[in-house]
Amino acid sequence: MHTQMTNGSVLAKTLELCQTIVDQQDFQALRRDVDAFMADESAQSLYRNVAERGESLHHKQQQGAQLDPEEVNAYETERQTLLGNEVARRFLDAQEQMHGIQQNVTRYVMKTLEIGRVPGEEDFQSCGHGCSCGH
Repeated sequence: MHTQMTNGSVLAKTLELCQTIVDQQDFQALRRDVDAFMADESAQSLYRNVAERGESLHHKQQQGAQLDPEEVNAYETERQTLLGNEVARRFLDAQEQMHGIQQNVTRYVMKTLEIGRVPGEEDFQSCGHGCSCGH
């Protein structure tokens, strides 16, 4: 059984990676932005309202209903208010950057499992299966 893969050195290195991420000054700044948002009820309310209105519009659109221009304008107005709120905007930026970190780590781990070695940048250059471009 390969318990060493899940309980031993792989887990230890995963925790080391997690600590490395947490120790980065840029990551700490992102966390401060998230924490500031979590402490700001007004920013959270703006975010919730935009998310709920956006979901409602999306649901209507998926159902084939015609979107009322007033509803769309109200959504856009709320969205602009949200983006104009410094705390909320910084939170949205932090979320996007954290998602990018997650995607990059996942991309490298998945490629490692796929090819059986640590990937280099050249391993991510393929245009896709069956491509004849020489990558």
